[in-house]
Amino acid sequence: MTVKQIKPTESELEILSILWEKGPCTVREVHDILSATKDAGYTTTLKLMQIMHDKDLLERDTSSKTHVYKAAVSQEKTRQQLLNKMIDTVFGGSATSLVMQALGQHRSSDAELEKIREYLAEIEKQQKR
Repeated sequence: MTVKQIKPTESELEILSILWEKGPCTVREVHDILSATKDAGYTTTLKLMQIMHDKDLLERDTSSKTHVYKAAVSQEKTRQQLLNKMIDTVFGGSATSLVMQALGQHRSSDAELEKIREYLAEIEKQQKR
């Protein structure tokens, strides 16, 4: 069985992020959030959400006059597929290169570094089993 690849565009990811955070929303609600940070027309948001529904990225509840949309793909699954694709295409399949690049380009807080250490210790423990 092949896993369906999730390939949202940047604009689709923005909409998915809103729906993951807020839960089910109307087009107007999504548009109002988007328009706070970018110049997008209501009809553009509507059309994009209709396309996303056709691509099975969104589910649509048509039981009332105002349609309500929700994400049809999980945030975790989407992140994992996009990250795997980035590791394969940008970092030559090396998760280590990705981590080293991220840590080298980003100032991490002490709390973040501690969380990373804990995660690495957990991975080491699992691999020794």
